[in-house]
Amino acid sequence: MRRNVAPSPSRTSLLKAALTATAVLATAGLAIPSATAASSSGTARPTAPAAAPAAPVAAPVAPAAVPAHAVTGYWQNFNNGATVQTLAQVQDQYDIIAVAFADATGTPGQVAFNLDSAGLGGYTVERFKADVAAKQAAGKSVIISIGGEKGTVAINDAASATAFADSVYALMREYGFDGVDIDLENGLNSTYMTQALKSLGAKAGPGFVLTMAPQTIDMQSTAGEYFKTALNVKDILTVVNMQYYNSGSMLGCDGKVYSQGSVDFLTALACIQLEGGLDPSQVGIGVPASTRGAGSGYVAPSIVNNALDCLTKGTNCGSFKPSKTYPGLRGAMTWSTNWDATAGNAWSNAVGPHVHSLP
Repeated sequence: MRRNVAPSPSRTSLLKAALTATAVLATAGLAIPSATAASSSGTARPTAPAAAPAAPVAAPVAPAAVPAHAVTGYWQNFNNGATVQTLAQVQDQYDIIAVAFADATGTPGQVAFNLDSAGLGGYTVERFKADVAAKQAAGKSVIISIGGEKGTVAINDAASATAFADSVYALMREYGFDGVDIDLENGLNSTYMTQALKSLGAKAGPGFVLTMAPQTIDMQSTAGEYFKTALNVKDILTVVNMQYYNSGSMLGCDGKVYSQGSVDFLTALACIQLEGGLDPSQVGIGVPASTRGAGSGYVAPSIVNNALDCLTKGTNCGSFKPSKTYPGLRGAMTWSTNWDATAGNAWSNAVGPHVHSLP
């Protein structure tokens, strides 16, 4: 997902192309040209080996329902200078914990998970599995995230879609994960990603948690591959936590250009998803937990809370005010629980209670 790098220069050309559709947007509401995702910051990870032989299946834990208003946090399976945590040390405000990341194998579409025991101070697989179960017993959902900036997972045909669904389901059974997060930042194919996710959802059954973390450019238009995928799997989709950072300026649903780092950027871009076909319960606001968590786009927790208030209650808005409120908005996401801990848990201590108190 993210490391401290500047936004890609390609966003400038993408934005210029998008601006040509402002007149259409004003009349149609959402007809902004789609564009291929530009890279956002992430974390370097060693190349994964081929999938290992079948491992013992983790003892099943009855899944807890995701709260109506939920906080999502990414847990780092690596040490990049942020506070190293075990899963047990993830702050209690987080309702959905996305384990970052699974890795591609030599088989297209297939993924594997390799716990960075050495980088995490000797954290063992056995302890990790026990911590997953303990978090679930406490009412949390623990999911495996696929992708990140350096992620190379590609699902471009029926065979890779099947390999993806089968391998993710195997990880769910082995580690007890409740579902999957899609954080593919180098493009995706909506046809085959939809096929893969539908198949995985059918295998997982009730309680399956599906989240997505597209970049801002990926959700500017319902014609984009990411947006199409979200709409295609709407019946099993838990929440889309778009990354409102490492972005640069983007169009809001009113056709105006907004700069990242402001309440208007959060609300006007969320409006595109809210009016583009997603249920409010499937929309969340994704931001860095600290200034060190992203190359650009950090906003103070108070700004996140203002955006949540604006969208759910019509209060604390900036210059952009939505035409209606969305009290069912799911909540907020941050990269990462580790950077949050590094900053003294300032983000989760402020945003967590606010999300949980939404109407």
